[in-house]
Amino acid sequence: MFLISDLTALLEDYLEPEQVAEVERAYTFGAEAHEGQQRLSGEPYISHPLAVARILAEMRMDYRSIIAAILHDVIEDTETAKEQVAELFSAEVAELVDGVSKLAHIQFESKVEAQAENFRKMMLAMVEDIRVILIKLADRLHNMRTLSVMRPDKRRRIARETLDIYSPIANRLGMNNLRLELQDLGFAALYPMRYRVLSESVNKVRGNRREVLQTIQTAIQERLRQEGLVGNSIVGREKNTYSLYQKMINKHLSFNEVVDVFAFRIIVDKVDTCYRVLGAVHNLYKPVPGKFKDYIAISKVNGYQSLHTVLSSPYGFPIEVQIRTEEMEQVAMAGIASHWQYKSDRESQSLTHTRAQEWLRKLLEMQQNAGDSLEFLEHVKIDLFPDEVYVFTPKGEIMELPRGATAVDFAYAVHSDVGNSCVAVKVDRRLVPLHTELLNGQTIEIISAPSASPNPNWLHFVVTGKARANIRHYLKNLQQDESAALGKRMLTQVLQSIGMKLEDLPQPRIDIVLKEYHLQSLDELLEQLGLGNRLATLVAAALVRDEGDESKTEAIKPIYIKGTEGTVVSFAKCCRPIPGDPILGYLSAGRGIVIHTQNCKNMPEYRKHPEKWIDVQWEKNIEKDFPVDLRVEVTNQRGVLAIVASAVAETGANIDNISIEERDGIFSAIDLTIMVESRRHLARIIRRMRRLDRVLRIFRVNG
Repeated sequence: MFLISDLTALLEDYLEPEQVAEVERAYTFGAEAHEGQQRLSGEPYISHPLAVARILAEMRMDYRSIIAAILHDVIEDTETAKEQVAELFSAEVAELVDGVSKLAHIQFESKVEAQAENFRKMMLAMVEDIRVILIKLADRLHNMRTLSVMRPDKRRRIARETLDIYSPIANRLGMNNLRLELQDLGFAALYPMRYRVLSESVNKVRGNRREVLQTIQTAIQERLRQEGLVGNSIVGREKNTYSLYQKMINKHLSFNEVVDVFAFRIIVDKVDTCYRVLGAVHNLYKPVPGKFKDYIAISKVNGYQSLHTVLSSPYGFPIEVQIRTEEMEQVAMAGIASHWQYKSDRESQSLTHTRAQEWLRKLLEMQQNAGDSLEFLEHVKIDLFPDEVYVFTPKGEIMELPRGATAVDFAYAVHSDVGNSCVAVKVDRRLVPLHTELLNGQTIEIISAPSASPNPNWLHFVVTGKARANIRHYLKNLQQDESAALGKRMLTQVLQSIGMKLEDLPQPRIDIVLKEYHLQSLDELLEQLGLGNRLATLVAAALVRDEGDESKTEAIKPIYIKGTEGTVVSFAKCCRPIPGDPILGYLSAGRGIVIHTQNCKNMPEYRKHPEKWIDVQWEKNIEKDFPVDLRVEVTNQRGVLAIVASAVAETGANIDNISIEERDGIFSAIDLTIMVESRRHLARIIRRMRRLDRVLRIFRVNG
């Protein structure tokens, strides 16, 4: 078992003697406070805080963080008060301990809500002092290392939470070493059989190819020596087991396809040398086009800096190469912890800390705009999985956004007021729709108007947590009388379809429905209808329900879809329904009714929640175009794309997107997204294209 003497030996390497003495005093206090408590493993409870302190000591954290780690459970698990910790060890340590402590003795409606509120408190404590999350991550890491003593169901729950929340946070803070260990431990606990099989396969492949890797490494070293680039270190870099598993799942690849990528990391002395080494390795092996990324000039959102390139080796497989300085390597491994680890004004380390502080400020804004803890957790999860896109403001400033971000996301990233008032956008000086996805290197200019306000339809395409939180915040704060008036019109329309009026409803029946919905008044119910939080058809059915007569409830007509009820209706991208398709509506939190085709591939999952299905039908006359995906398999001849496009145009349809996949020299597949009026219109388009000699096969793509 790790002892306090082992911890002090680690701390003496970088802390002052009086600071080490304070840590020893904290250990004595913590051991007395936890006296008689044991972990499930049978060890004294103090062994856990001591192990957490060791993890932070290995990161070379400051002594107050170490003390807080040792005491992080005393407020929750013992009779020690926060004020006592403040008096004995300083207010700063007490705030750190309080921030890390879990919520206790608070009743929630569900376990999910309790976890979300727990997470919200931790994030807000982290905004006050980022060391809170470093202690929490170290706490989670030690718990994962000792997870085997837990019940299987609890192991799986903790592992899932680690992979969903804590590992992404470590990544967001640039703490690569900690992230990798959390991922592997979480994977092993969640899917033990898959982890074992994959690990054994990786070890086997690694042994078989060790000689080839050594040959490539020697060749790179020799080329660098010839170029006068000596004093560099080259190490093999391997994907962790969880990364391999995720790549296999997400890209539908076999194990052999995933591990056929070898990687090296080259550590150099300065930035200038990074680019010279890049030129040398590109001279040695041909670079793969489109695979070079310069994260030195444009660093990642967590402060990570490096050059990435992929080379074609003479052995028939690609080689990934990362090139960075020693300082960049330290920041890449330790992330935000390097701010305390290396007390200097190094630009890369201050950049990491600045980026983290910017993210925390965004978290605070999201928290203020979120309706509840579950919504806040949803926004943060969106923010934790960024695959970055780098764009420019008109003044040339670089901004990072998640992949798939739109012009509206960019506007909110600039400032909440800019997002709330944006009306148009110019991308590279050309006007484009607000829902346009942004690409690397584009210059974005937002056009705003003081009288403009957020459009509810924006929720269908924004991807950043900040944009989503601000739009929802605005919608929730619409004028109550406007929302109630809209809700009254919607409810009146449904009631009129069965020959009833709102004024005819008996007050006792209204009171019963209000009690079911936990509302205080009819105005509050009408307001929720106007905001799209409830559906008029469902409310009307509840209001006219009679225990002895179901005829009125059954008479309520299904909802007709026009495509213009933006606050209530959206169309699923997984199956792209078009007028004429058999459809069903699914009630989704935050999106209103989502329309799916009845043969959608997601139907088996959705059918588990029959209470969320809404009966819907298409309006007879819909003046709107709908996107539909087609795959056209053709013979690979010159001009075939123009012929296909011309045939589509003849039918009065517009092509929204097009891509070509060349399978071999003879056949190609053309993927089209076309705008159609209805199922009949689509059938006419397909018949026209089937008459083309070069078209071999055509079919609609669903999902």
